[in-house]
Amino acid sequence: MIKILIVDDEKPICDLIDMNLTAAGYYCRSVQDGLAAIDLIEQEDFDLILLDIMLPGADGFDIMEYIRPMHVPVIFITAKGNVKDKVKGLKLGAEDYLVKPFDVLELLARVEVVLRRYHKTESTLSAGDVTVDLEARKVTRGGREIILTNKEYGLLVLFIQNKNVALFKERLYEKVWGDEYIADSRTLELHVQRLRRKMGWEKNLVAVYKVGYRLEI
Repeated sequence: MIKILIVDDEKPICDLIDMNLTAAGYYCRSVQDGLAAIDLIEQEDFDLILLDIMLPGADGFDIMEYIRPMHVPVIFITAKGNVKDKVKGLKLGAEDYLVKPFDVLELLARVEVVLRRYHKTESTLSAGDVTVDLEARKVTRGGREIILTNKEYGLLVLFIQNKNVALFKERLYEKVWGDEYIADSRTLELHVQRLRRKMGWEKNLVAVYKVGYRLEI
């Protein structure tokens, strides 16, 4: 699974990027502090880092110099749009430089380009007889195509990426709907019920008491 680290001091931006990359089939972690980012990079391996420049603790340029020997591809995402900063970022070794505000579709395209350059693209996910073609957004079960809504597809990708792991309702709702979970809403439950039927997962996609759901494969 492609693993991406998002480093930005604005949590709403981290959440926006996280939501869209997760929906596209990537696994994301995010931090809002430069020193915390360095600690996380030391502890875990990432396939790509999306890096802001203006950060507390250590700025993006400092982080770039620190991690350059690790040969992890970096895309700068920053409000600093002058040519001097762009040149500095690229000379430090960044693969790309995106100026805020940015279009999410453009970000996704740039991420895909950099990952292809490093031969780190992951085009399919699978669970049992279910296969997801992430590039084509095509889902098949036993070789037969299954038609899903956008929300059902987002849930499916999350469940497959986290097989045998209990996922909180709040996280599922925030990732797929991009909004705060409302406890008395049945929206998530109804979508999970439809996904169960379509995928034949009546016994696999189980409810976890007071938590959420788990895909057991």
